[in-house]
Amino acid sequence: MEAVDALAAWLLGAISENLAVGVFVASLVETMVPPVPTLLVLPAAGYAASQAGLGPAGAAALGVPGGAGATVSAMALYAASRRLGRAAMLRYLRRARVGEGRLERAEVWFGRHGHKAVLLGRMVPVFRELVSIPAGLLRMRAAVFAAYTFAGSVAWCTALIMAGYYLGAALGGVGA
Repeated sequence: MEAVDALAAWLLGAISENLAVGVFVASLVETMVPPVPTLLVLPAAGYAASQAGLGPAGAAALGVPGGAGATVSAMALYAASRRLGRAAMLRYLRRARVGEGRLERAEVWFGRHGHKAVLLGRMVPVFRELVSIPAGLLRMRAAVFAAYTFAGSVAWCTALIMAGYYLGAALGGVGA
C-alpha cells in the first residue's frame, strides 16, 4: 500500500506543478493502476485550480486532458484484451483481485448495454477500469470504443475536478 500512497503523492505533486499535464498523467495512471484513488486525485486538481485563480471555465476545461489520459490507458487495456484474449486477461485481473465472476458480470452487462456500457461505465468507480476488457474481448469497434470512452471520461473527470474546484472556492477565505 505504501507504493500506492507514494504514487498518489507524486501525482498530486505533478498536478500542482502543471495542472493540465498533471491531470492527463493522473488520469492515465489511475485508469491503468486501479488502486490510484481517482476520487482523491481529480478533486485535488480542482482544488489546486481554484487556489491558482483559475476560473470555472478553465477548471472545467481540465476535464479534457483528464479524458485524454483515461482514453489512452483504456485503449491500451482494450487492445491487450482484444489481442491476448480472455484467459490472459483473467491472469492479469487476478493480480488486481478481480476474479472470473466479476469479469463475467462485466461481460454480461457489456453485452446487454454495449455502447452505453462504455459511456456510462466511465462514471462508475471500479467498473470504469474494467469496461475496456469486455469491450476488447467482445470486439467492439476501436473508433467507437475510443469515442465513447473519451466522452464518458471527460464527463467524469470534469465532475470530479469541479467538485474540488467549488470546495476550494468555498474554503478559499477560511483562515485568511
